Amino acid sequence: MRRNHVGPAPREHDSEHGWEVAHFLGGTALDGARLAGFRDRASVGLDMQVLPQPVVVVVIGLGDASLTVESATARRPLRSFVASLSPGPARVRGEHVECVEVGLPPLAAHAVLGVSPRELDGSVNGLEDLWGRTARSLREQLTDATTWQERLALTDAFLARRAVGTPPVSPEVAAAWNTIVARRGRVRVAGLAASFGWSRKRLWSRFTDQIGLTPKRAAMLVRFDHAARALCAGESADTVALACGYADQSHLHRDVTALAGCTPRALAGRSTSAG
Repeated sequence: MRRNHVGPAPREHDSEHGWEVAHFLGGTALDGARLAGFRDRASVGLDMQVLPQPVVVVVIGLGDASLTVESATARRPLRSFVASLSPGPARVRGEHVECVEVGLPPLAAHAVLGVSPRELDGSVNGLEDLWGRTARSLREQLTDATTWQERLALTDAFLARRAVGTPPVSPEVAAAWNTIVARRGRVRVAGLAASFGWSRKRLWSRFTDQIGLTPKRAAMLVRFDHAARALCAGESADTVALACGYADQSHLHRDVTALAGCTPRALAGRSTSAG
């Protein structure tokens, strides 16, 4: 299972390092969400570092196999979990894994999860801790479905129902997030606030409450996401630092160490696939 999917539009089924990968062929009802199914077809096992990325990741385990989420302070068996926008260092391990993975855009995370992203506290949480019986019921429905497209359609419909009737984030916060993403994290918070006629303090407060990160941290995360993809694609640290808007390699080194818990060289040497 990959933490990031990069490349051309995928086929219905791909085979990657022993994994069956199915992508939702229809358009998602929830704008910006991405859905995929994964099955450990060759029993290669899952051993995956949870890397921060600018989406909230929901993993719904199918069948009886469980995942083990290991953090600096705990080791928990979880069938399904939610990884916040900027989780602390964690690894996910499992055998015979079969699951549906959802990438939730931060602008929709509050509506779907039912809690403020800020309450996730930069960690990996059990999905049943948030949704209770609803999480178990969804997992059972997905397990009983006979095809990946049916499973992904059920997930898409579920997400749409969760979002109905919930207040959206404010237009200013949505615009601020979209600007950060469009500019790949190269923004000044004061200038961003001024473009809406807000004070820096007001944007900081509203953005943090509704997105779960400060604007500065969000920009750092978006910039890191582009840098991590480039490093894993084999680009050199100096090229990545320049292309992604870092002041120099030392700046890149500090951000990668803070968010990934390792150096840029170590990150580039890690596979983003399970196995």
